[in-house]
Amino acid sequence: MKFEDIYNFFQDPPPDYLNKELAVCYILSVLLDGESYGSELIERLEIEHPNHRLSDTVLYSALKFLEEEKTITGYWKKVEGRGRPRRMYQICYNARKQADELARFWRNHISGVGQAM
Repeated sequence: MKFEDIYNFFQDPPPDYLNKELAVCYILSVLLDGESYGSELIERLEIEHPNHRLSDTVLYSALKFLEEEKTITGYWKKVEGRGRPRRMYQICYNARKQADELARFWRNHISGVGQAM
C-alpha cells in the first residue's frame, strides 16, 4: 500500500452495501411513492444514490421480512416492456404510519442526520 492508494480510496470510495435494516427503510421510502418490483428497487438505488448498493440477497430477505410482518403485500403483474410478470410490492394500508416512520430513518441516513428520530 502507498499513501496514494489512501488518497485514491477517499477520492473515489467503493459503494456502501446496505444491511437488512437499512434495506427495509429504503424499500419503504420507495414504496411510499408507489408500487415497485425487486430489480427496480436495486436500479433506483444505484441511480439516485450511486454511493450505495443493495445485493439481491439482502433485498429479498428484507422484502420477505416486510411481507411476513404484513407491512407490504406482493402480487404478480405483467410490466410493459418486460417479458415475464414481475412481483410487485406495495405498502399495506394499515402499515403506512410505521412505513413513514421507518422511511424517515433512511432519509436521515442519506442526508447524514442522526440515526434515531
